[in-house]
Amino acid sequence: MNVGLEHYLVVSALLFALGLLGVITRRNLLVMYMSLELMLNAANLALVSFSRFNDNLDGQMVVFFVITVAAAEVAVGLALIVALYRKRRSAHVEDLTSLRN
Repeated sequence: MNVGLEHYLVVSALLFALGLLGVITRRNLLVMYMSLELMLNAANLALVSFSRFNDNLDGQMVVFFVITVAAAEVAVGLALIVALYRKRRSAHVEDLTSLRN
């Protein structure tokens, strides 16, 4: 069986849909955060597959940039979630409204 570009794109679309479903339906910040990471990795898979099938390295360069931004996002986001959990003893989205003041 020959694996083509469409196979990679289908897997990428499924991963992205699962991540989007997790962000929309869940109220826990950690689960939402993991769902966002799943969506980023789905986009990375699509970029790498386009790069591979077009014999172009531009997509792989963008993936390195996305991975770098995602690592910084994880550091800042997890720090915020831990701070929120220490203050409220909860990691639910509804508790974020209390951070306005």
